[in-house]
Amino acid sequence: MHIGIVAGEASGDLLGADIIRAITRRFPDAVFEGIAGPQMEREGCRAIFPMERLSVMGLTEVAGRYFELLGIRNRLAQHFISHPPDVFIGIDAPDFNLGLEKRLHAHKIKTVHYVSPQVWAWREYRLRKIRQSTDLMLVLFPFEKDYYTKHGIPVTCVGHPLARKIPLQPDKDAARRRLGLPLDKRVIAIMPGSRKMEIDRLLDHFLSAAAYCFRQDNGLRFICSVLNENTRILIRHKLEESGLAHLPFTLFSERSHDVLEAADVALLASGTITLEAMLFKRPMVVAYRVNQLTYYLLKSLIKVKYVSLPNILAGRALVPECLQADCTPERLGQELMRWLDNPGAVTGLEQEFTDLHKQLKLESAELAADSIIELVASE
Repeated sequence: MHIGIVAGEASGDLLGADIIRAITRRFPDAVFEGIAGPQMEREGCRAIFPMERLSVMGLTEVAGRYFELLGIRNRLAQHFISHPPDVFIGIDAPDFNLGLEKRLHAHKIKTVHYVSPQVWAWREYRLRKIRQSTDLMLVLFPFEKDYYTKHGIPVTCVGHPLARKIPLQPDKDAARRRLGLPLDKRVIAIMPGSRKMEIDRLLDHFLSAAAYCFRQDNGLRFICSVLNENTRILIRHKLEESGLAHLPFTLFSERSHDVLEAADVALLASGTITLEAMLFKRPMVVAYRVNQLTYYLLKSLIKVKYVSLPNILAGRALVPECLQADCTPERLGQELMRWLDNPGAVTGLEQEFTDLHKQLKLESAELAADSIIELVASE
């Protein structure tokens, strides 16, 4: 079996690796190629282009690299048209993948899109393109299945694979022992995102918020997981440059789950990391800043009240969201200390998160693999 596959960011890389493992268990000789991150490559996927080439965020940022991304997509489309896979799987990255899927679909190549774009939140007109591009939509959340069924698009809800990987009852002390952290200190996880543009816009605010909290309690400890050495160097440089090198700030390489499990509260960039923190039952403060033009354009298009996945899934504000002008060090620090100083509120939040966790805990990779193989076998 020959499978084309494209992931555009770290979360997609994890989903892709799960699918590759599940399909390989059924078809040990299956061949995978496309755009892959390190997790997918470790599972045997051949990267025609590295995943980092797709990792951009925001309308103006994408516009700045439009011709580069278009060139990558054209070359990838020509490759798959010349060497047709049995199925193509586009994981997230809808602005890139749906256009690629549409071209491949027009050449009678079966296509799957894994992780729904948020058409239920904004840009609903994309449903027409999805219908023209995709033979099957694999969605993570139950409400998304109802949405696509209503619009006549083939869909399977596979749950979220992280809901099976992350235990219903996390063990904070065990995580701290793994990281060599004290058991008797209050710990804040600082996670400014994985993309360079996110880090550039959020890191200063996040570090200043940490300093605010440290002024309230000098017994606090701060931890962060970084994807690479460049990010580690950047954070250390920022701490020294801003006069915050005195903060007890520990950096770990690719240990985001341990960091979340070990923390009492987390300061996070909006994104999949908020779902991970929810599954670890950690109170959080969610923040985001984008280019002002991007924000102005998005604000007029978005139809939902919330940006963080815990709030979207619950349908109400379980955790604070500090966006754009509200993303200030003082506001972030105040919200973090509010969680730390209100254990009763944390207990209630943990139960809410446990209920949501149970809803998402399905055999995601197996369901996805079965649906993909069924599509390949269909006429």
